[in-house]
Amino acid sequence: MSVAATLSVAQPNALLQALRKNRLSWVGLGLLLLIVLAAVLAPWLAPHDPLQQNIVSRLEPPSAEFWLGTDSYGRDVLSRLLYGARVSLLVGFVAILIAMCIGATLGIVAGYVGGLVDQLIMGFVDVLLSFPTLLLGLMVAAMLGASLENLIIAIAITEIAPFVRVARAPTIALKQRDFVEAGRALGYGPLRLMGVHILPNMISDVVVLGSLWMASAIRTEASLSFIGLGVPPPAATWGGMIREGFENILDAWWLTVFPSIAILLTVLALNLLGDALRDAIDPKLRSERS
Repeated sequence: MSVAATLSVAQPNALLQALRKNRLSWVGLGLLLLIVLAAVLAPWLAPHDPLQQNIVSRLEPPSAEFWLGTDSYGRDVLSRLLYGARVSLLVGFVAILIAMCIGATLGIVAGYVGGLVDQLIMGFVDVLLSFPTLLLGLMVAAMLGASLENLIIAIAITEIAPFVRVARAPTIALKQRDFVEAGRALGYGPLRLMGVHILPNMISDVVVLGSLWMASAIRTEASLSFIGLGVPPPAATWGGMIREGFENILDAWWLTVFPSIAILLTVLALNLLGDALRDAIDPKLRSERS
């Protein structure tokens, strides 16, 4: 077995060991699975139609009929919370997946080619990093308009820069390794060396960053939805629910509290799971916690 294959096979074993030692990671994994299941099974779990309005039942507090109360249009908060999980998870996952693919590709190319290409790519990254994440997402979303697709694009653009940096650093070190030099001596082209030899040995770093930044993407989605640049109403989103309940926050606390708790639990679950993944690929952290 080659050195590259040996390194890639050892990573799942390190992940299992990190999960066994870090008990909080199981809490994060369990929370995330529950949230994902709730989003997938929303049509069966939701007690009411999330879009059905009932003015007679508007702003009702939590009760036996409406477990989490109703909003200003008489819509069931629990049903909208379940369907809102679909939007948040979809936007967070797809946006981070796009940012991961683009950022990792740019980072590998910058680290492997070097020279002027590296300077141009990192200059572009520095420009992206000069803007706060929310401000950059706000600018892009405002230019593209409010829709699900545009929201994903806006968030993906804000998350590209960290993936470029985290992919570039190990690429610079890996391109000097013996197995890459051996492939180069055998006449392998740059594309094969980057895709077959370098990418498998640094993809774990990118995946860990993706799990951590997915939480950031969900927060950004909620923030953009709160200011009206997310998925247009009447679609249920957690940020949109908080915005709708903000006007009645003193009289109907449940409109903002329950969506905020949903965002908190999702971000917490992703961060706990991301910490376990980080421990699995960082030998220094593994030795400190063992």
